[in-house]
Amino acid sequence: MSSREYPADELREVLSGMGVKDVVSAARYGSGHINDTFKVDCASGTSYILQRINTDIFDPDAVMSNIRRVTEHIRAKGGGTLEVVAYTRPWRLYAFISGAHTVDVITEAGQAFKAASAFADFQNALADLPAPRLIDIIPNFHNTVSRIAQLDAARAADVKGRAASCAAELGFVDARRAEASRIVDLMARGDIPERITHNDTKINNVMLDDVTGLGTHVIDLDTTMPGCALYDFGDMVRTSTANAAEDERDLTKVFSRKEYFEQLVKGYLGKAKFLNEAELANLAFSGRLITLTIGIRFLTDYLAGDVYFHTTCDDHNLVRARTQFKMVQSMEEQAADYEAIVRATASSLRG
Repeated sequence: MSSREYPADELREVLSGMGVKDVVSAARYGSGHINDTFKVDCASGTSYILQRINTDIFDPDAVMSNIRRVTEHIRAKGGGTLEVVAYTRPWRLYAFISGAHTVDVITEAGQAFKAASAFADFQNALADLPAPRLIDIIPNFHNTVSRIAQLDAARAADVKGRAASCAAELGFVDARRAEASRIVDLMARGDIPERITHNDTKINNVMLDDVTGLGTHVIDLDTTMPGCALYDFGDMVRTSTANAAEDERDLTKVFSRKEYFEQLVKGYLGKAKFLNEAELANLAFSGRLITLTIGIRFLTDYLAGDVYFHTTCDDHNLVRARTQFKMVQSMEEQAADYEAIVRATASSLRG
């Protein structure tokens, strides 16, 4: 998300070009960090979500090509999904989803179940999307080996002279290099198949029904592309089991909550019938791997001078990296319990 202000006249001009001329208000909306997002209310009573796609990160045409194919496929099956009203590069307009809401932080374990179930439904719905293959929006997005290579390059360049201040964090990554390639190696051998995945499975990317609390729509589809189902589940573990904010400085408050992990597994495996044995065997591991990967991305951005993630202070990305690594450590300490939860849940669902 950029920090620039958009005058009301500019937004009205954009909307007019999309056929929306009775605008009453257009105001910043949501908590996203990448795109500029506005809620638009019209005199007719209709509301929209207007977004300016971040062209520093995305090719808007590629993103919208994928989104249109994905949403049309889900809608044809009767599923709830985003409705693209208009697109004029780099602006897009969605119909506003009423009767549902998002939450930024999971406050009880049942929400983890509902989020996992919704993302599994999303993957299920796209399992038979016909050719051609979706566009790789960000190649190697969750590829830990690739992310470590980027970290190594940033460490070598050390453009801001920050490497000395994060020696402990760099050592943390170095100690886990041996396991970084496990999933990409399994995919390369064909043991784990490529699937269509969301790649940003935070709780606030699921719309929850105002009455039932159930997941109705998966949103923020910009990174929907070919990938690994385990990466989606792993990012749910990273974000949904965390007991503290992503930039919590007091690491004594940071840990992964086992009861939330158990609900994620139950919600996901209850719907994700497509998983094969190799995917099931690495389900718990995926949480540790993706959390490590995101920590590596924060650390890389810190060394590179904060060029990707929005920051509010000089060490913001380093603080984020430390939080992710503390989460990895917590998952490692509970690894036996997490593996047992996956085995028990899979066994019970198979009858």
